[in-house]
Amino acid sequence: MSKNIKRIFAALALALLIVGMCVSAYAAPEDMGRPDGAMDGQAVVTEAATDDGTSAKAIAAAIAIGLASAGGAVGMGLAIAKSVEGISRQPEADGKIRTSLMLGLVFVETAIIYALIVAILIIFVL
Repeated sequence: MSKNIKRIFAALALALLIVGMCVSAYAAPEDMGRPDGAMDGQAVVTEAATDDGTSAKAIAAAIAIGLASAGGAVGMGLAIAKSVEGISRQPEADGKIRTSLMLGLVFVETAIIYALIVAILIIFVL
């Protein structure tokens, strides 16, 4: 693996670690005690208990679209770099290389658009 790809993977791993820490901090309980004076066995209805999960949906959608767009951007960048390198090595094949590049970029962009649709479904349907 080249040095740049290792740096990209390290940056993505760091980003995933930060997102994981934020999500785990969000999911931590606010207070383990019962300040309302309820005894064990009694149900206490709070705002957290009646929450419909809107914030969790927003976090899930943000993670889905963020990872898809970051992965797509890295893939597109690598594809463009390799096609420019190929054109510079073989200028007579620029038409075929450009056609293959455009087709590949369309497929990558389609995957990102699918992730956007999934994120919208997570927010509005689930």
